[in-house]
Amino acid sequence: MLGVVQTADGMPIYHEVFAGNTSEAPTLKPTLQKVLSRYPHIKRLIVVADRGLLSLDNIEELGKFKLTGDQPLEFILAVPGRRYGEFEEILAFFQAKAGQAEAEIVGEATWQSLRLVVAHNPERAREQTDLRRQRIAALQMRADALAGKLDDQDAGQVRRGRKLSDSGAKARFFHEVADARLSRIIKVGLTSDLFTYDIDTQAQQRAELMDGKLLLVTNVLDLTPQEIVSRYKHWRTSSAASRC
Repeated sequence: MLGVVQTADGMPIYHEVFAGNTSEAPTLKPTLQKVLSRYPHIKRLIVVADRGLLSLDNIEELGKFKLTGDQPLEFILAVPGRRYGEFEEILAFFQAKAGQAEAEIVGEATWQSLRLVVAHNPERAREQTDLRRQRIAALQMRADALAGKLDDQDAGQVRRGRKLSDSGAKARFFHEVADARLSRIIKVGLTSDLFTYDIDTQAQQRAELMDGKLLLVTNVLDLTPQEIVSRYKHWRTSSAASRC
């Protein structure tokens, strides 16, 4: 795994090769220490990073970093919103406005005593919601087909192919749900003797709440919410270009 450190303009200034089985989050602190020791003249550093690097431990560690002149390290980190149930309440103030938006809107709240900048893209939200609902509907049809085959077998009807058991139907459907990344919403009754499943409507509503949203946590105080979003998107664009 190749890690590249680059400037805000996309100029690579340092790289390191990590073992392929290394997760991203633990690499942040040692990499920052190496960069700062290599470039001690840096007076201001704003770390922009994606969702894979965010953890509460990382935020605490970043807050302890100091540059020359005791200048604190600043950061803009994307938040994996679906991991944190508390965002449902935090974003309630924003959702009414987001529901009527025709173009991207940006707002701000507070999370973990830090700025939480939220951008909502209504077109992207509609695409994500529609795609998820289509996948859920397709899996419900698949579950109905499996249940129908089990019912027919119990009624003595013979179908082509191998005989299906409840445990086999559960295992097959569970893997299909997992492959669709919908296991938080579609709950397969793995402990039940019979093939059953439920739709967690609250989990589905929470997922739809997060659709189209970009959540950024930051300790940068002199940039507006729109500038925070622009800085992150610029990093994403230049980062993607550097990988091509």
